Order: sequence, then C-alpha cells, then structure tokens
Amino acid sequence: MNTKYVFITGGVVSGLGKGITASSLGRLLKNRGYKVINQKFDPYINVDPGTMSPYEHGEVFVTEDGAETDLDLGHYERFTDVNLNKNCSVSSGKIYQSVLNKERRGDYLGKTVQVIPHITNEIKENIYSFEGQTDIVITELGGTIGDIESLAFVEAIRQVGLEKGLEDVLYIHVTLLPYISGSNELKSKPTQHSVKELQSFGIKPDILVCRSEIDIPNEIREKIALFCNVRPENVIPNLTAENLYAVPLMLEKYGLARAVCKHLKLENIEPQNSEWEMLIENIRNLKGEVDIALVGKYMQLQDSYLSVAESLKHGGFANGVKVNVSFIDSETINENTVNEILNKYDGILVPGGFGNRGVEGKVIAIKYARENKIPFLGICLGMQMAVIEFARNVLGILDANSTEFDKNTQNPVIHIMENQKDIKEKGGTMRLGAYPCTIKKDTLAYKIYEKENISERHRHRFEFNNDYKQRLESAGLICSGMSPDGNLVEIVEYKNHPFFIAGQFHPEFKSRPDKPAPLFKALIKAAKERKFN
Repeated sequence: MNTKYVFITGGVVSGLGKGITASSLGRLLKNRGYKVINQKFDPYINVDPGTMSPYEHGEVFVTEDGAETDLDLGHYERFTDVNLNKNCSVSSGKIYQSVLNKERRGDYLGKTVQVIPHITNEIKENIYSFEGQTDIVITELGGTIGDIESLAFVEAIRQVGLEKGLEDVLYIHVTLLPYISGSNELKSKPTQHSVKELQSFGIKPDILVCRSEIDIPNEIREKIALFCNVRPENVIPNLTAENLYAVPLMLEKYGLARAVCKHLKLENIEPQNSEWEMLIENIRNLKGEVDIALVGKYMQLQDSYLSVAESLKHGGFANGVKVNVSFIDSETINENTVNEILNKYDGILVPGGFGNRGVEGKVIAIKYARENKIPFLGICLGMQMAVIEFARNVLGILDANSTEFDKNTQNPVIHIMENQKDIKEKGGTMRLGAYPCTIKKDTLAYKIYEKENISERHRHRFEFNNDYKQRLESAGLICSGMSPDGNLVEIVEYKNHPFFIAGQFHPEFKSRPDKPAPLFKALIKAAKERKFN
C-alpha cells in the first residue's frame, strides 16, 4: 500500500493536546496492525531544543540516534512504543540551516533561494523521508494556525495534499470549544473562525477534534459540521480523561480511528485494543499510594521533568500503586531544612540538569537518602551528585567536586570527557543517544535488569573520573555498570543500603506505561516495601 500521511494542526489556543491526539491516533492505528511513525514540526528558529532552557520548552527528549527533540516525541514513544529518530523532530531552524548549507555549496545552481519552493521542498523532503519505511506518517504542526512563523509548514503540508492521492492524505484540526458558565453554553464560534483561517491557506480539514471540558451535545457537533464543512461523524469530542493513557480509548469511542481509516481507505477497521484496555483497567485499580520526592532545579515548569514523572507513574502501574510525585526545589534544601522537607517521602529521585545552581541541595538530599535508608535513584547529574556526596561524606574528600561547577577543584571526582574539552559549540555536541552498558553480576543493577548487557540513552558532557574509582570502591561504592571497554562508569550503587543506585544515562526516555523502565519499577517496588512492610 502507499504510505499514508496524516497532518494534525491546532487552532484557537495552544496547549489543546495536539501531541496527545497524535500519540493516541498512532496507538489506535498500530492496534489495527499498521506500522506508524510520528513526526513533529516546530516553527521556532532554534535548530533543536538542545540549547533551550527547560523553562522555555520543557524537557529535551533524546532519541536512540542522539537527536535532541521536543517533549512531544516522548508522548509519541510512550503511546506507540516506537523508537523515533532525528527525522521525527523538525524545526524551522533545522530547515533553514539545511537550505542555507545547500545554497553555500551551490546545490541550487545559481537560483534565487526562496521560501517557495526551496524551504517548502526541504520540509516535504522530511515528510517523504519515511516513504516506503512505514504505513502511516502522523505529522503534528506545533503552534496555532495563523502564527506567522509556521506559514511555510502550512504551505508545505498543503502541497503534499496535491502531490499525493486524495485517499493518501488526511488533515485533522484540533480546536477549543470554550464553555461559558454564566450562560451554560459551549461556544463553537472560535472553532469556526479557526477552520476559516485554515481554509484560507488552502487546507480543508477532514476531521475536527474538539477539546471541551464538558460533553458536546449532538446539536453542537452538527452545527460545527455544517459551518466547517465536515461530516457530523468527523467532529470528534476530546474531553478531559481520567488519566493521560485513557485518551486513546476515549477517542476510539468517539470514532476518530474509524474516521481516519475510512478516509485513507484502510482495510483494518476493527481495533485490537485489549492490551491497552488491560493497562487502563490496571491503572483504575491501583491500591495504595507511595510518595516520591523529585529533587531538581527547574521547578517553575514541571514539564522540565515530564518523562521522569511519567516513568515514576509507570513504575507504580507495575507495582499496583499510585505514585504521588512532589517536585522539590533543591535550592530550598540545606542541612537545617532537609529533614523537614524530605522525611515524609517513601523514595527520593535526583534527575539530570546543567549548571551549579541548586547542586549543594541535591548533595544534601542524597546524603539524607543514604543515611536514612530511603530508596534513592539518581539520573545523569543525579549520579554525579551521588559520587560527589559519597566522596565527601564517606571517603572524607571534603572538597570533592565536578569540574562543571569548579574548574580548579583539587579533587575532580567528576570531570569533562577528553573529546569534549575543545568543543566550542553547545548544540548537539554532548554524548547523546543510545550507548551500551555491561552490568556486573551479583549487584543490585543486575538484579534489576536481569541481564548483563543493556543499552540506555545519554545526554551529558561530564563523566566519573576513573582516577578515584579504586578509592571510592574500597569505601563501599560499587561501579556496577561500565561501558563495554571498561573506560566509562555507567552505574553506581551502595551495598550498605536497601536501595541506592544511580545511572549516568536517562532511563526515563525508554519507559512505557505497559513496559516501565527497570530502574523506575525497582525504585517504586522499594518505596512500596518501605512504606507497607
């Protein structure tokens, strides 16, 4: 069959859940036996989110091949369980960079380089790059229709509709139906205006997904269908679900996937949703709760730790408990406040990050977890802080530090990698993507992963300094995971503790609601045992 293309745009306001709609549709089509891949277009001029503050755009999600991408790719992977790649995250900056590089090389043979056709052609190349590799490409366009920075993307997806067959391209528009409590009414006018705006760019939406806080009466759906030139059955309600992972089944109930299959002439109409239904039933029947403190520094925007928070929930699903995640600003933690802040938690997690702000609070939190036998998981910077804490408070190297925070430290237990020392540019230059790790037998890490060789995704510049490895291990720190060549420490743990482990990698990027990352599953298991046993 021909590769099919689904484009998802948004109108009225941002933040309506285009990413969850795209993710849910991917899952529903995959459950019908189709090979699906999700793609995100972001209109910003940054080449990728890698150099952006988490306060700007939330977390940076890293793919297997080392691309630093938008957090929506995390949603795509968690819902569809498909490992995405660098072609799945495309920004205006990436498009313009590629076009300008071609212009400098003379690829355009002296032509005047313009938005049409050169920029739009470059966008289409990214769309068509999956042709023949997958059955359906679902492309989400970031922002809102009418935004000046996204016009080239809108034009490109319009052209795809002309270049491919009518049954091979589908446009979905996600809009808001505001509820006016004073008059007890849902208002369809913003949706009508948004569709009119989209049509002015030459795109007629085939399906409308209408975000609403309350049920949408049939007469409203019929009115929207009439004024927006779509069939009534293609006006799909998108209501607030009981939990994020229930959205696919809700959209299934309202006929989204059936409408897509009908338009694209897909034969497999009947879904195989039983596994996902079991997942949701499991989530509904969680018994008991555990409280986890996530001690980080980017607390003004909780999306900065989106994958970590979701992975903790996944660990709860596997252990039959609800996980309450508290976001604790590490700058509020000192020797005087740590007990008051952390003594009520069943587990402590210190995630990744950059820069020296708040790092001393993280060290104090880790010391508290270690000394009070509270289950602890460190991720990336969290592992480095665990090494620093151990060196200072167990080994007695009071000035132990990372050269990231003190270039002149006399005891750099964490230091920059040799191949990173002379790098001037920040974007895309860290150790990124999937790397193998060999786990020592008879360790906590081996008990958790139940195998000797694993692969996890990375995003960092600094590493464990092997000059201190022997001294740290002699004091009780175990380097239980190493790179296959033995040069890089990937996992550390402390044997005189019920659960104390940290990894240089980011296990949250591979966690799925029905297949939680082993470290998160094990952390919640330890937290549950501490609370209920």
